[in-house]
Amino acid sequence: MMHLRQATQHDALLLAQLNRQLIIAEGSDNPMDEAQLATRMLGFLAGSYQAWLFGVADAVVGYALVDMGRDPVYLRHFMIAESYRRRGYGRQAFGLLYQQLGAIPLALDVLHTNPNGLAFWQALGFMPRSINLRMSEKTASTH
Repeated sequence: MMHLRQATQHDALLLAQLNRQLIIAEGSDNPMDEAQLATRMLGFLAGSYQAWLFGVADAVVGYALVDMGRDPVYLRHFMIAESYRRRGYGRQAFGLLYQQLGAIPLALDVLHTNPNGLAFWQALGFMPRSINLRMSEKTASTH
């Protein structure tokens, strides 16, 4: 049975390790190491963010980072560890989180490099709302 607990600043290193896994899984270009991610996580938790850890028995299987200061509330990170994927834990975790948050409207972004994530969120009922484009230094130098 999956359980949910709110993370604290004491969980910053664990959250950073999970965030590093998310960065890899979604194909993000974020170059931060775990120490930088932990520092960033502490900043999030000191502000309007809440972090949640998903567990099965004694194992942490994933996490979510939610910005409660936005309208609608913004789900910034959501990740189930690779060894626990394809077992229904993602759906269970999201269900617990959504219930904990009071079934409020949520927004999230999915990187274009993460088609599995897009399929997951669409299967849960999320609908595309916009396309976010970015020009990086790399692409700008070719024009």
